[in-house]
Amino acid sequence: MLCVNTTLKLSQNNNMKTSTKILSILTAVAFVPNIFLFKYLLQAIVPTGKTFELHFTALAWVALAFQILAMVLGGILFFRFLKMQKLSNALFFSVMPLTILYGVFVSYISSVKTMTGVTAESVRSTLKISQAPTAYNNFLWIGLATLVYLILLFAIIIIMCKPLSKVEKVTKNLGDGRMKFDDFKVGGTKQFKEIENSLNKINYQYKEQENKLRQADLGQQKNLSKQFFRFLGRESIASLELGNQVKKNATVLLFDLEREQKSSKTLSLEENFYYINSYLKVVYPLIKRYNGFVDKFLGEGVLAVFSSPQDAIECSHALVKAIDVKNKSQKELHALACKISIDTREIVFGIVGDEEKKEPQIISDVMNDLQKMQEINSYIGCKLTISKQAITALAQNFQFDYRYVGVLTIDDSVQMPIYESLETLPKQKREKLKKLKNKFEAGVRAYNQKNYKQAKEEFEFVLHYVPEDKPSYVYFNRIIEKLKESA
Repeated sequence: MLCVNTTLKLSQNNNMKTSTKILSILTAVAFVPNIFLFKYLLQAIVPTGKTFELHFTALAWVALAFQILAMVLGGILFFRFLKMQKLSNALFFSVMPLTILYGVFVSYISSVKTMTGVTAESVRSTLKISQAPTAYNNFLWIGLATLVYLILLFAIIIIMCKPLSKVEKVTKNLGDGRMKFDDFKVGGTKQFKEIENSLNKINYQYKEQENKLRQADLGQQKNLSKQFFRFLGRESIASLELGNQVKKNATVLLFDLEREQKSSKTLSLEENFYYINSYLKVVYPLIKRYNGFVDKFLGEGVLAVFSSPQDAIECSHALVKAIDVKNKSQKELHALACKISIDTREIVFGIVGDEEKKEPQIISDVMNDLQKMQEINSYIGCKLTISKQAITALAQNFQFDYRYVGVLTIDDSVQMPIYESLETLPKQKREKLKKLKNKFEAGVRAYNQKNYKQAKEEFEFVLHYVPEDKPSYVYFNRIIEKLKESA
């Protein structure tokens, strides 16, 4: 969140420079023919003394086409140039062409009344400008041009200064202590991009401080127990004795961190511990915010319990965003990816330990099943998978985008259909995969039925439009292996 990863930022800058060079070359290529063809365009506009007539030849049409192309490419290049400037420079250069055009028009209209020649006569006739000494209707055109100029000038300034209102809103929110888990978006010129990065840095520091304040101290375990027993409908841990068990339908979430890329800095064991813990400090408040509680910390992950699957799913979407934000704040250290699995079922909560230290824990095989789902996450490249039991238990008015990704075999007699949430993906990719959902799911079902030829066609179709979709890629490679084995 603080800044974009250095390598990615350099890559984007290089791409920008390359695309700008290409655009400059294309603009020059489009402009050069205008030097030789522009005269044909002028010849096609013939003044008659009373008006103008158009006599376009083939060369005049070609000249017009090159003129439009050069103006479009030049306009794009000009807007890119403006985005690279500070606000003061951008304002100056954005109004300069309009001001020059306005000045030329006013100067011409002021003097056309006394000009001689067929062209001047045609202009006077078209604009109804009289040559009589007492006629001043040319000033009406100047007044109209001035009005249009002022309106356009006002519109340009409003557009160029629009990011200022966003900055004002963001700084007001930060001043009131209100934070955001996504990056602030300001837009505008390069100067505003720097302001945007600084505001996101402040926002992240606010959240880090808030997370530190929310961390429990020595009483954390006691507070955790209170959450457990509120969930179970009991008043305190004293109300349950060692060995007691409570059955309750619940949604369980398994969250794991894994290294996404190599670090430019080697961490000691102690540094690595604090580094992982800095991520988990982001996780715990979110679980609490979405009405869940942590059953146990698992080194580089947590096992959390929710009373409803919709709370668990909303929390998971927030966790994925929060981890992405956290990664952006780490420049030199390796980024961490998260994988999450969710299942809903009847859970047995039991009291373990001794009389001096009683601890409520999940006593169930749900942990083993969630770990198997996590293995599927790693294998096919999903961030969040959800069991069919959890999907079925959702409230009817709860909507989110997901797709069927296969069946997890629990034992020889039990199979668990699982689904991938598409909400964790970038917007553009998510929209494409939503449209291809039926094709993808048809491929999965064909694969499960060992109809590998049909499955291959379905996944080829998906990969044609979204080649970076890893689940489709993994299935496609498995199908190729199966077809080779049966050949």
